Amino acid sequence: MVSTNEFKTGMTIIYEGQIYQVIEFMHVKPGKGNTFVRTTIRNLRTGALLTDYRFDAGIKVERAVIDKTPMSYLYKDGLNQVFMNMETYEQVEIPISQIEWESNFIYDGLEVLVNIFNSKNGTEILGITLPDKVTLEIVDTISGVKGDNTKTNSLKDSITNTGLLVKVPMFIENGEKIIVSTYDGSYVSRDK
Repeated sequence: MVSTNEFKTGMTIIYEGQIYQVIEFMHVKPGKGNTFVRTTIRNLRTGALLTDYRFDAGIKVERAVIDKTPMSYLYKDGLNQVFMNMETYEQVEIPISQIEWESNFIYDGLEVLVNIFNSKNGTEILGITLPDKVTLEIVDTISGVKGDNTKTNSLKDSITNTGLLVKVPMFIENGEKIIVSTYDGSYVSRDK
């Protein structure tokens, strides 16, 4: 058990039968009334974000222990993405609907952390944690005209090998590898 006064960013808790991750929190001492903790929490089962959720200060909630197991992406199998533990060779299937955003960045051999919750009711896979940035290949883009990027920071739409639509500078061509942020899917730089 952990007190709401001990909340930290990234902490995972079990509250009202659901598993949440604390995204941000703030201790509030109003002029009248009891002290409380204002939080933004994410439901790790549904992905729903609860903003301005209030906990009374000092109440106890159960801490959720989430194991982050390194695994390598293997392939897509129907409605699932398949990952393999490189030490035990155990394979797990995660529904694409559960990792819809993350599927924009995964490719053969990419190492991710699979988030696993072990409880008395069994093992539950809550999703994956991607690296902050990944290298993707441009497979479809229009050719830029020489000098397009010298006066302005013009961007064009491009499709990567994972199917992600990303805006890239005009000088990027088909077949080039780029670095993309997995936070928002934005172009970072060319891969060197």
